[in-house]
Amino acid sequence: MVSVNFMTYADIIRPSQKVYAFLYDAFLVLAGSILIALSSRFAFYLPFSPVPVTGQTFAVLFLSALYGKTRGVLTVLAYVGEGIAGLPVFAGNATGLAYLLGPTGGYIAGFAAASFVTGWLAEKGWDRKPALSICAMLIGEVILFSMGTAWLSYFIGLKAFIAGVIPFIPGEAVKIACASALLPAGWNVLQKLR
Repeated sequence: MVSVNFMTYADIIRPSQKVYAFLYDAFLVLAGSILIALSSRFAFYLPFSPVPVTGQTFAVLFLSALYGKTRGVLTVLAYVGEGIAGLPVFAGNATGLAYLLGPTGGYIAGFAAASFVTGWLAEKGWDRKPALSICAMLIGEVILFSMGTAWLSYFIGLKAFIAGVIPFIPGEAVKIACASALLPAGWNVLQKLR
């Protein structure tokens, strides 16, 4: 079976000269990391969970589909690096390595793994059709929440699934629906412009 690679949104206008391509990629990674940080500002805490509801999962998965696996993972790593360096990019304006070692650290680690898989699936064309786009986002969500819940269980035990997954399902469904509608719609617009 032949593996087919598609262009991602970010590849469409990527310059061909190496220096400009590098600068373009660096700009996308920095801009994406800022977007993830800004999405952490849309956060509220549930009284029974140490995990906040944020816009980060949408930003991470959507950017990964736009960027592809490499730029997507680099964007998440830049975001994490900014937080470790002391910038208030984590939910609740948190900073530092200690935050990553706390109850929500597994979710942030899950951002990178989910970003890789979602970006890889987008590179295979899964962002072109709504049903496949939904599947790509769901797979990314399962990876992200599996890693997050596994780490959270170290802190709160068996309650991790109830505190770290169940209350997030409705919001994640909305985020997936939005991303899965935007991605194929964007490709349809691009095809009409050609």
